[in-house]
Amino acid sequence: MAELQRYSVDESMAGQRIDRFLAAAQHDLSRSAIQHLIEAGSVRVNGAEVRASHRLRLGEEVVLQPPPDRVLELIPEDLPIAVVHEDEDVIVIEKPAGLVVHPGAGVRTGTLVHALLHRYPEIATVGGPGRPGIVHRLDRDTTGLMVVARSARAYRVLVESLRARHVKRGYGVLIWGDPREAQGTVEARIGRDPHVRTRMAVVRGGGRVASTRWRVEERFGTASRVSAQLGTGRTHQIRVHFAHLGFPVIGDPLYGGRKKELSRPAAERSLATSLLSVLGRQALHAEVLEFHHPVRGSSLSFRSPWPADLARALALLREGRNGTPPTFDPS
Repeated sequence: MAELQRYSVDESMAGQRIDRFLAAAQHDLSRSAIQHLIEAGSVRVNGAEVRASHRLRLGEEVVLQPPPDRVLELIPEDLPIAVVHEDEDVIVIEKPAGLVVHPGAGVRTGTLVHALLHRYPEIATVGGPGRPGIVHRLDRDTTGLMVVARSARAYRVLVESLRARHVKRGYGVLIWGDPREAQGTVEARIGRDPHVRTRMAVVRGGGRVASTRWRVEERFGTASRVSAQLGTGRTHQIRVHFAHLGFPVIGDPLYGGRKKELSRPAAERSLATSLLSVLGRQALHAEVLEFHHPVRGSSLSFRSPWPADLARALALLREGRNGTPPTFDPS
């Protein structure tokens, strides 16, 4: 049975239709699917069934019972995975670009989960159906460090540690633009983009609380290297928050990071073209992972160097800053 989702209606949510609110508050169910659940009595407000047209009132408690997860047969696959650390309870891996973490819409095979099951068959019964061992995710084209639970006891503790924000997840990011401030925190709710259902967006009402701390590490004029730390773990969170600030992640195809017109002078256009030739994805890398071992209690800390494509993009930016014409080696 999928976990109940609970929402307390605050001032930003009050007045919205419940079907619109719930469609924006999570990313797994469309508005049409939400309406079917409401008709089936799987959505309740203060314990009572409502219509899809119900307008939320301040202080109401909304409970959504999602449909049961479809249990897919997971057949282990002998796929390469880079293991940084392993013991009887946890595994830390470096995820490459292009690898989906677990099966989902349109992806049935070739995921990280399939690779993990081949190497660690004991995780088959750890965690939720269809995503054994998985306690957090990275987007398909985001690289870097992930922790996976190898035992049921580790799974329970890691999930709670993530919920309590006791796991440090730090990212290296290349963004278009030059933020005025040296550092900051984005506190902006994220929900489904009402205009493009494949995207997430910062929303005024509904959505889920999201927090990202960031700091500028290097400035290049047309772009910047920043570090970002998650306070929450929403879908596309860093990408959405930087786009919201007006500094999209370089190379990001969903949130404006592949628009060369962001750099107008000829020299900057040339640099932007070189950068986007190097980067076929968003310039986002999970470079820091720190947590307490879920069973032993010891502190674990991991650092991941930038992969080749991001390192090459960073070198181009440094060359441009120093007045050296950017060089692009397609090899």
